Amino acid sequence: MPMTPHRTPRVRRALTGALLAGLALLTSAGPAAADDPSATASPAGAGDGPTEAGTTFRTATALEQGRTGTAQASTGDYLYWVFPADAGQRPTVEATVKLPESAARRGASTWQIDVYDGLRRRQACTYGHQTRKAAADAATVELSCVLRTVRSWSEPWANDPLPGSYYVRLTVVDLPASDLGLPVGVEVKAVSEDVGGGHDVDGSLSAPLVPGVLLSGASGDDATGSAASAAPRTPTAGGPEDGWASNWWTDRWLWTVGGGVLAALAAVFGYTLTRGRGRPAGAPHGV
Repeated sequence: MPMTPHRTPRVRRALTGALLAGLALLTSAGPAAADDPSATASPAGAGDGPTEAGTTFRTATALEQGRTGTAQASTGDYLYWVFPADAGQRPTVEATVKLPESAARRGASTWQIDVYDGLRRRQACTYGHQTRKAAADAATVELSCVLRTVRSWSEPWANDPLPGSYYVRLTVVDLPASDLGLPVGVEVKAVSEDVGGGHDVDGSLSAPLVPGVLLSGASGDDATGSAASAAPRTPTAGGPEDGWASNWWTDRWLWTVGGGVLAALAAVFGYTLTRGRGRPAGAPHGV
């Protein structure tokens, strides 16, 4: 039965409403990730973190995201931690150094924090205070480093951050020679912000870049040389609570499905505008 003229406006109004609803769905699919220099993610877990730090990449202390790691060290030591970061996350590393009493120091000091990926490639900081100078009378110095968004896949020649372990190295890079060896206290914390599907790429690694890290206390052999004491433990930096790259859902799915729905509605709407108004009333029927 042909569509009568008085029904066409009703259909057009219904299709217009559906188009507006689809646009509202797309615009509310997910807020765009702002380039904020500080991460806004909540801590991944509660409780105390590790109370020591490694002195090399191989002895780096595992640190969960959201936990605060502490250590007592001497000025001039290289301190290492390692934490996991997955695709779609933008990690932020923060460190606070509690300096010795000003009466024991002879001058200012400069501290620096560096972050390396699982291939031990140094990753650039997009925001934060990676290097800071502490005055001779300063009590603490705070450093921070906001990395680029971790990608699920990258070209072999690129230096993009990839899923896996990330090593944090903290040390003093400039100070009077007489201040070497003074005791310091350190607090380190790593958190991440999920930036959403806008940074997703096609492709993924076959496995995250998670090398084993040797525990500093696992290499001591006893006098008998037993196999239990000689075998080093090699724990990894851990991983996300729901597994590596297990969160397959991103807001890109909403944009894809919503775009398909809008395209279909637009096609139907265009068809109703161009198909004509049908046979006039009273016109003879064809054979």
